[in-house]
Amino acid sequence: MKKHANTLYVTTQGAYLARERQSILVRVENETRLRLPVHTLDGIVCFGQVSCSPFAMGLCAEQGVGISFMTETGRFLARVQGPTSGNVLLRRQQYRQSDDHNTNAIAQTIIAAKIANSRTALQRSLRDHAPQPNQPDLAQAIDRLAELICQLDQPLKMEHIRGIEGEAARYYFGVLDHQITAQKGDFGFAGRSRRPPLDNINALLSFLYAVLAQDARSACEATGLDPQVGFLHRQRPGRPSLALDLMEEFRAMLADRIALSLINRRQVNAKGFRKTSSGGVEMADDTRKTVLVAYQKRKAELITHPFLGEQVTVGLLLNIQARLLARHLRSDLDAYPPFFWK
Repeated sequence: MKKHANTLYVTTQGAYLARERQSILVRVENETRLRLPVHTLDGIVCFGQVSCSPFAMGLCAEQGVGISFMTETGRFLARVQGPTSGNVLLRRQQYRQSDDHNTNAIAQTIIAAKIANSRTALQRSLRDHAPQPNQPDLAQAIDRLAELICQLDQPLKMEHIRGIEGEAARYYFGVLDHQITAQKGDFGFAGRSRRPPLDNINALLSFLYAVLAQDARSACEATGLDPQVGFLHRQRPGRPSLALDLMEEFRAMLADRIALSLINRRQVNAKGFRKTSSGGVEMADDTRKTVLVAYQKRKAELITHPFLGEQVTVGLLLNIQARLLARHLRSDLDAYPPFFWK
């Protein structure tokens, strides 16, 4: 089993990553702010104006530590990694199955788990909050998601699968605003907006989705799968379709729940967001750090994997799912077992 190492998120503008023997240094204005042995790292994600020495890149490549470069808002720019790992026969099988347009079982299984986990998130919100006038809306959404899951019990065409996913998203996001119990004026949710996000909560969600996508991409690469060749998301140049497939099961459990918790506990506030000249909204540096700390704490929590029956950290779940998918592609498993949150 893969060891749960840490991801280093560098958000300080002007920071510089350097190498010292077998350690990575983070320097700001020629002062070393952080020193980490490379073997304790699973990946490095740099936001905004963060640079890296060739020697630090070389050390990370040797040790299998990927370095991702993002904009301040979380848009992916580039990734530095070492030699491609994994068995070429696994990737060839992945390509074959992806090209078989009549094989939608993996996509259908992923969507069933995504809807089930979204329903679990709503059930937890209904249970955790004091009685509210909007509870009937939450209960109706929970019931409707259960009905949509039942529709996925039989083989379906991809268009039908995506249609069910879209309807589930409408019901799920339709009650997201009901789960915001604090700072409603600053974080009211009227619907998803992306590229750019047009309000505070969409900026928060988009940032968390971007971080989750990078973790999913790293999980694919560590397993030897090609992150750009997926089964649910359409393949486009530069798009990590398989990584996007894998993260679907964890959107509600990780990104959405963290966002709601940060808002309701007032760990983030409107002062940490700003309007850009394009009309979009982006987070301030301190707010990004708060979000990343909460994300890392969530990844360190223990959970029992429903298929393996073992206790693992949340941060390992994407790696486990990538390995289970690889076992299915190699015909070691009859079907891909998705992650169902309980």
